This record gives sequence, structure tokens and C-alpha cells, in this order.
Amino acid sequence: MELGSAVSAVRSQRVVIGDQVCPAVIVMKEGKIHQILSNDSSSQDVECKVLDVGDSVVMPGIVDCHVHVNEPGRTSWEGFWTATRAAAAGGVTTIVDMPLNSIPPTTTLCNFHEKMQEASGQCFVDMAFWGGVIPGNQLELRPMIQAGVAGFKCFLIHSGVEEFPHVTDCDLHAAMKQLQGTGSVLLFHAEMDVQEGTAESGDPCQYSTFLQSRPDVMEVEAIRTVTKLCLQYQVRCHIVHLSSAKPLKLILEARQAGAPLTVETTHHYLSLCAENIPPGATQFKCCPPIRGSNNREQLWSALKAGQIDMVVSDHSPCTPDLKKLDSGDFTQAWGGISSLQFGLPLFWSSASERGFQLPDVVRLLSYKTAQLCGLASRKGRLAPGYDADLVIWDPERQYEVKPGIHHKNKLTPYLGLTLQGVVSATILRGQLVYRDGLFCTEPLGKHLLVSQRMNQAQL
Repeated sequence: MELGSAVSAVRSQRVVIGDQVCPAVIVMKEGKIHQILSNDSSSQDVECKVLDVGDSVVMPGIVDCHVHVNEPGRTSWEGFWTATRAAAAGGVTTIVDMPLNSIPPTTTLCNFHEKMQEASGQCFVDMAFWGGVIPGNQLELRPMIQAGVAGFKCFLIHSGVEEFPHVTDCDLHAAMKQLQGTGSVLLFHAEMDVQEGTAESGDPCQYSTFLQSRPDVMEVEAIRTVTKLCLQYQVRCHIVHLSSAKPLKLILEARQAGAPLTVETTHHYLSLCAENIPPGATQFKCCPPIRGSNNREQLWSALKAGQIDMVVSDHSPCTPDLKKLDSGDFTQAWGGISSLQFGLPLFWSSASERGFQLPDVVRLLSYKTAQLCGLASRKGRLAPGYDADLVIWDPERQYEVKPGIHHKNKLTPYLGLTLQGVVSATILRGQLVYRDGLFCTEPLGKHLLVSQRMNQAQL
């Protein structure tokens, strides 16, 4: 079957449908799942050519709702062409682009239109877009909602780039008032400057020096602020890339009190730990930081208990010079980890050892992420009427991460790591976009504009 061609049906002995893994045939028409048949259906029941993948797992394509594409403006860091090819190679069929690190950032309606124009004709998977909340742009929020952004992100601490400043309490209240009643969601980079231990002192090449400068209390205090706002305004709020287990109690209490609050963590916080980061290995730097192994196990426990809702990549690459590999200086290096291509095997390598099952992978990497960004009616499930987005993969097969990486910049802390789970094919809206290391020649991804069902009075 040729790359880029339409696939009529896929048969497998292991299809993940809801909480079940069972033999099935997925029949697709016009980019949608038409019906799901039992595997013993006769050939007359399936009037089309069937792609039989044996006992490879077939599940919904991954929806990675936390990706920094960086185009336009910082396209040397990453871009739509390379990011979406890497996504397709990893079984990701939808990515949601973060509003910062591109120039201009997605903080106005005009900038949003510029972003979509830059993405046109470059995407190998489907794309949605987050907007941003910065000081003074509250009157841009509702026009951006009407234009189809998935929601908004803000920082409670310096973002790392000057064109996306962090917000104050006053800015947050102004934004919350605009978002009330819209159904939209506000995402928080939940760290705040505190007096306790945030000065960087010690050997800059030791990871412990950087780690001590971003203590857990920075996340605890930020999340305390978020929970109060969430309860006060009843606006959907979301904590991005939770690294510390210490705020989990605050999150649980807020939810029990009625806060519409969700939380994600990332593959690097679940896969890596501070004790194993070598001196000068700045490819491991990210913000918030990777913490200790005990903290990591607490995150896994919270994930299993449902206290953490989803897992994302937070793919945030940069050019090699910004990682300061020559000096090995953690205090000066750009904070961000590249992992978009490896999310599924990274998660499964660790999750399978901790009792997670294949339906958990779908729930945490596909359905809950689609739900967050307003795409759960068409993405993240295998059901009639949903987009025919599939990933076909072998959860038993192992491979070593080698330099043949599809991200624009190849630096990643996972080089040389042996992972479990190999993606063999990715199908986007019924079309084969990736198979065994090869891509379709033409980008087939679409822009996904999210409808928040705002009425005219609200607008």
C-alpha cells in the first residue's frame, strides 16, 4: 500500500477500543471511521482491500497537546515541516502548538492568522493552536476564541523569551473575567519566584546546582494561586508539565471543592531522574527541572490513581549552541527537551513495568489530551464518526534511539537509550502518512479550529 494513499480498512488481533483490546477490523470512509467489525467478519462484510497488520497493536493516533514548533521567527530551532514529520514517525496524529518561542507569539488575532499562514502546506499531521495570555492582551482573547484557538497559556515566572512576558495577579484577574462563560481553558506554567533557594550558586556544571535553584516550593506556591483563581472564576484551568509531586494534595483538594482543574506531566519527568544526570549534560535541562527518583515514583502513583490526567512531550528544542554543551553550564543553557518522536515508546517502556495496560496508553496520551483542547468529539478514540487517525505499533519490540531523528535539531537526552515499543505505521484521516521509516511525499495535515460554542452575547 502506497504512502499517501487512502486505507479502506485495517485488521489486527489487538485493537484498542475503549477499555478493551480485541481482534477487529476498522473500516474507514472519507477520512472517518465508518464501522468497527469483529475480526471473524466474512470478506463480504468488508467490501474493500484490508490492511492486515497481524498482532500489531492498533489504537487511536496520539494527540500531543504540548509542542513548541517555534515557527515563524525561530525556525532554526524547529518548524512545522520537521516537527510534524517527527510526530508522524512517533504515531502522533495531532499536535497542539504552544504560543511562545515563535516570533511573533500567538497573543493577538493578527499573530494567530500569521501562525496559521506559516503552517499552511507544511504539516504531515493535524495541527491545533494555543493562544497566549500576556500583560495587557485580555481584549484579544475572545476574538482568538472565535477564530478557533484551543485555549490559552500563561507564565507565572519569566518564560525565557522577552516577547512572551509573565503575568501578574492583575493580568490574571483581567484574563479570567474575559474567559468566564466561554468554555475555553487557561494553561499555567506553574512556577513562581520565591525567596527560598532560587539563587544559583555552586558548580554550574553540576545538575544539583540548577536543581536547587528551582525547588518544589516554586510549583507549590504557583499552584496554590491557580487553584484559588480556578475556584473563584470557575474557568477551566490546566497545569502544564507538573514536575513535583508535592502540589498534588493542593490539586486534589481544589478538585474536591469544585475547581474545573486538570494537570499533565511529561515523558521526561516520568522517564528520567536527577541522580542519573551526568555533570555538564545540559541536554537534560528543562523547566521545571527533572527531580529525584522518589519524586518520579510519586508521579507514577498519581498517574495511576487519576490525580494526573494526561502525559505530553513538552517538545521544546533549540539550536545546539543554546544548550551550552561546550561549557556544560546548566545555569546558562536553554531549558527544553526534544522528545516528540519518542513519546509513545518512552511512556510504554516505563508504564508497562508499572502495571499500565494498553487502554491506559490511549486514555493518557490520546483521549484526555484531545479532551483538554476541545477535540474529543473527533480525536482520541476508535469509534464510528471519529477521524480515522491510527497508530500501528509493536509494544514488545525494542530499539535503540540513534541519531536518525526527524526533529530539526537532533540533540536529546534519549540518545543511546533502549526503548520498548516501535511504531510501524501512522494513518491520518484514513491516509497512510508514515510507514517503516518513510513518509508520504505531500503534507496531508489540516488546521483544526476549535469551537467553544460561545453565543453572540458573550462575544
